Amino acid sequence: MPSTPLTDRVEALLADEAPLPIVAAGDPVLRRPAEPYDGQLSDDLLARLTEAMRRTMRAAPGVGLAAPQIGVPLRLAVIEDPATVPEEVREARGRTPQPFRVLVNPAYEDAGGRHVAFYEGCLSVPGYQAVVARHERVRLRALDERGRPVDEEVTGWPARIVQHETDHLNGTLYLDRAELRSLSSTLTREAVERWAHPTPRLAARELGFLLPDEG
Repeated sequence: MPSTPLTDRVEALLADEAPLPIVAAGDPVLRRPAEPYDGQLSDDLLARLTEAMRRTMRAAPGVGLAAPQIGVPLRLAVIEDPATVPEEVREARGRTPQPFRVLVNPAYEDAGGRHVAFYEGCLSVPGYQAVVARHERVRLRALDERGRPVDEEVTGWPARIVQHETDHLNGTLYLDRAELRSLSSTLTREAVERWAHPTPRLAARELGFLLPDEG
């Protein structure tokens, strides 16, 4: 049976204005490298898709969403972070507000040589969080939704978001990079608050794992 053309699948996905269903871990679309975006969608359809991704990300809520997470196997992602966290968390994690932006065909490389570790979650792996060591600073190369080149250095929490979403486009989930001894439930307030510290140092001590600066 022939497969449904991508444009038809996207049109069907966007049939109403509701937030889109988020694909959960275990679906093959999350494990396959996404196809580079090369004009497969009309400008209007691309704009409608990225707007739907924004609605979905905000409704979840999250700070990033990659197209494979809604079942679309293209190298597209959206990010946005109001950074509404306590000041001590903002300072420890380098978390600064990020405006909404679309990343087309993003790629990153280390730009600092240092790794930092913090708890992370994922909309496609609901109910859990785990500590992931990532580059503190990366060079991001991409296009925006209008095809204009993006080439910039990103640091702190924004760099973490870029890495997390770009990994999705390569078929990688955050759990593939996580310290599994840190894996924690987020299903109850008590579970969330247990490790809601600016850094995971206490979790490392109590759960028995090393942070990058302790290895």
